[in-house]
Amino acid sequence: MPELPEVETIRRELERDVVGRRIKAVEVTNNRSIRRHANRKQFISRIEGTKVASVERKGKYLLLKLDSGDLVVVHLGMSGQLRRVPSKEPMEKHTHVVITFTQGGQLRFVDPRTFGEMFATTPDELTEVPELAELGIDPVEEPMSWVTFGQLLHTHKMKLKAFLMDQKIIAGIGNIYSDEILFAAGLLFDRMSDSLTTQEIRRLYRALVETLHDAIKYGGSTLSDEQYVDLEGKAGEYQEYHQVYDRERLACRRCRTPIVKAKFGGRSTFYCEQCQV
Repeated sequence: MPELPEVETIRRELERDVVGRRIKAVEVTNNRSIRRHANRKQFISRIEGTKVASVERKGKYLLLKLDSGDLVVVHLGMSGQLRRVPSKEPMEKHTHVVITFTQGGQLRFVDPRTFGEMFATTPDELTEVPELAELGIDPVEEPMSWVTFGQLLHTHKMKLKAFLMDQKIIAGIGNIYSDEILFAAGLLFDRMSDSLTTQEIRRLYRALVETLHDAIKYGGSTLSDEQYVDLEGKAGEYQEYHQVYDRERLACRRCRTPIVKAKFGGRSTFYCEQCQV
């Protein structure tokens, strides 16, 4: 599933490419992709004729603000992609929503597994969507002090990987970046959050911020399934810099010990037995 760096990469591209463009037409070919709406007409009528005023991100969600005051919320789910293409380009399989702009070109929502979605809403209604209303601090949009971060760690008393991935505490981090952050900080995934020393708290906070910003700089991570690509269909590059994620049995780039794979919360977790304590 795309995490904060991938979604932020797409947000920045949308900001450059679609802000100021007017929506001429909207086509929906799979109702599951707009499942919060009673029917296609309800979704389409709120969007057609409006102009994209800005693009924001909340955790792993994209928010396209329209000049009508409405928002179009996009969640990519497991396999969703937003693709910016010329109108004449052949329709890719699993394209479920097509937005055509008056100035030319289209924004297409492609989602083979259909766990992603799009919906139109108002800012007030958005506060009633639990997945968005209950999101925690965004570590890129809302920088916090390491002291505040330390207070969160000691208050929640949970295993570090679960803490990093809890969207109600910190928004946007998933399986890939929790492993990369913990390696950078030299901490094991099952350490309790309230067991960290002051030095370890500062190290973890620095690792969190630096890892996310580095991943954004390289356009996010595209794994072997190649399901994440940017607006132009280009893969991310940060996977080339992964230290532990999906590197089972490969030598640790720091100490040459083989990377270990374990199960945590039903997910694959990768770490170095020597570098993380």
